[in-house]
Amino acid sequence: MDKGKSVNSPDRQYEMSRTRNIGIAAHIDAGKTTTTERILFYTGLIHKMGDVDDGNTVTDWMDQERERGITITSAATTCYWTQKEDGILKTFVGIPHRINIIDTPGHVDFTAEVERSMRVLDGAVAVFCGVAGVQPQSETVWRQATKYKVPRIAFVNKMDRTGANFENAVSEMRKKLGAYAYPIYIPIGKEDYFTGVIDLVNQKAIIYDVADEVGLNYTVTDIPEADQERAKFALDELIDAVANKDDEIAELVIEEKPIDALVLKQAIRRLTCKIELVPVLCGSAFKKRGVQPLVDAVVDYLPSPLDVPPAVGHEPGEPDTRIEVHSDDNAKFCSLAFKLWTDPFVGKLVFFRVYSGKLSKGDVIYNPRTKKRDRVSRVMMIQADKRIEVQTTFAGDIAALVGLRNITTGDTLCDEDFPVSLEPPTFPEPVISMAVEPKTKADRDKMSEGLQRLAEEDPTFRCFTNEETGQLIIAGMGELHLEIIRDRLFREFKVEANSGAPQIAYRETITRAADGEGKFIRQSGGRGQYGHACVKIEPNGRGKGIEILNKIVGGSIPKEFISPVIDGVEEAIKGGVLANYQMVDVKVEIVDGSFHEVDSSELAFKMAGIFALKDAVKKANPVLLEPIMKVEVTTPEEYQGDLLGDLNRRRGKIQSIEAKNNATYLYAEVPLAEMFGYATAIRSLSKGRASYSMEPSHFEQVPNSILATILDSAKPKPARA
Repeated sequence: MDKGKSVNSPDRQYEMSRTRNIGIAAHIDAGKTTTTERILFYTGLIHKMGDVDDGNTVTDWMDQERERGITITSAATTCYWTQKEDGILKTFVGIPHRINIIDTPGHVDFTAEVERSMRVLDGAVAVFCGVAGVQPQSETVWRQATKYKVPRIAFVNKMDRTGANFENAVSEMRKKLGAYAYPIYIPIGKEDYFTGVIDLVNQKAIIYDVADEVGLNYTVTDIPEADQERAKFALDELIDAVANKDDEIAELVIEEKPIDALVLKQAIRRLTCKIELVPVLCGSAFKKRGVQPLVDAVVDYLPSPLDVPPAVGHEPGEPDTRIEVHSDDNAKFCSLAFKLWTDPFVGKLVFFRVYSGKLSKGDVIYNPRTKKRDRVSRVMMIQADKRIEVQTTFAGDIAALVGLRNITTGDTLCDEDFPVSLEPPTFPEPVISMAVEPKTKADRDKMSEGLQRLAEEDPTFRCFTNEETGQLIIAGMGELHLEIIRDRLFREFKVEANSGAPQIAYRETITRAADGEGKFIRQSGGRGQYGHACVKIEPNGRGKGIEILNKIVGGSIPKEFISPVIDGVEEAIKGGVLANYQMVDVKVEIVDGSFHEVDSSELAFKMAGIFALKDAVKKANPVLLEPIMKVEVTTPEEYQGDLLGDLNRRRGKIQSIEAKNNATYLYAEVPLAEMFGYATAIRSLSKGRASYSMEPSHFEQVPNSILATILDSAKPKPARA
């Protein structure tokens, strides 16, 4: 791209260099939503601060979020920030900046929301609890940010809480996350005595008025004498850290020249944008202290769309090609649809990030996946649950479209003259499932439509019908995820549903050869029914399935009745004998029988086939088989023993154990029946730090110790009066 050429359209209100697309990400309950709420207040977007506990925050707008006090869906909002002088040298004083913020969930069940947000963001604020430090989900969101090469700054929140320890939190970032993390602000006091922060770069103190309930009154002053030595030491440590990575600062250190605050700030920005340094700040979002410096740091250190490498895509259908998409209003239009949402007022919303060009109402966009064009009828900017209609969106913007069809998460929307496929976000496979059924017949159609819409919105949610049990199965990332799905079905689609664990699709087989005879004789005046068949059965090799052979010699059963006998045998095999489950790996030979010149019929021989097979199976020592899953568990070493013990309790057989990449991998085979609830158990046993995946492996005989329980549950239950 020509450096002298402007990348900004004359129509846009804010230059791209003054745009920040950031996400707020952290472990559950670290204070993301509260921090976002304070930022929106100080930037003037809202005039009264809400609280998560009161259920009145801007970004937690869903009923389920407000009731539970957690974030479920990532909410996008836009605010504007103009840095003030305040006696402190700032990089962009007096210049208004536009900040697009996405507040992401912290609960592991909604990790897809973080995944797709990180895919389209230019920077992130990682929030850590000052007491707990780096928590399990902190590691997950950090890995997601690293995966998509998102520059970060860290905010150690809750410095007012009992047990808060800033140094410990920074130390854990370095050890657990491998982050090159260094403070640019340090706290003044802690717990009940946390009163402000020290700006290390400028060697100034920001003291908050304890009596001020909204955190607007603070004083910028010289560092208190008691904190001067600590501040000087922290600044020296910061300069050393920057000098190790930045040649300009290293040169000044070697020549022992003074390092100007602005020069140091520019070096920190360069390293942060290259993901070589993580500046660390501190504060208390709840007590409204330290939030303004955080917004300043977002503007000072996190990149604009121009500061990050261009998006990379490929020609549709040619994955080996490479196309760079530069942030430029004057280029061809290219964007990524990263989220779908059903709005009760405007219908289906498609959230998208513009990487190049601009999009106006009435323009035509092209989807390379479907090879279809769509005309844009409405373009909207998002303010949490509010929609603001706009005429045009530009490169670097995050906005939403209304009325598009056949769009899925991860689709590229572009100019037809510039066909390109950008890399979509990747999502984990569902790990837990349950069966659902509508309470009434009237709910059936509404439920089908509701589940289809929810599956479109959420790439980690699946719904399908189990062909063997006939149940409708919904699958997701955890019990809470599926609970929210059921709740949304009821509230948004007015569908009431019953739910329960899905039935296990067991199988039956035999362990020895046997003979069986079946007779179907009915005489009720006039023409009767007569069918007689003899069969021989034996076990077939594992995986060879069912073989049915006609071994009739001499016409003991006429040819026209052989096919009905085979139909009867097949029907008996599908229905099972031991516990009404389908049979597998059985070889059946039809060896003999007899017929009646007048009374024999196709129906009679079909029934004879059913009876003959059931008679033979009962003599062939039938057994029940259960599905075995291949399970892979990834865990930090300290939880290995607890997880091994839990797998053994679940009748699991450990196949191997490997240590690699600072983690332990357990490979096991476990019956599917024992894996329900494992998603919750593994989190509990490992404090959320372990993960697992599983896939079907084979069938094995059910142990006698639990056979009676399964057979009892398979018996038809008497109808209720």
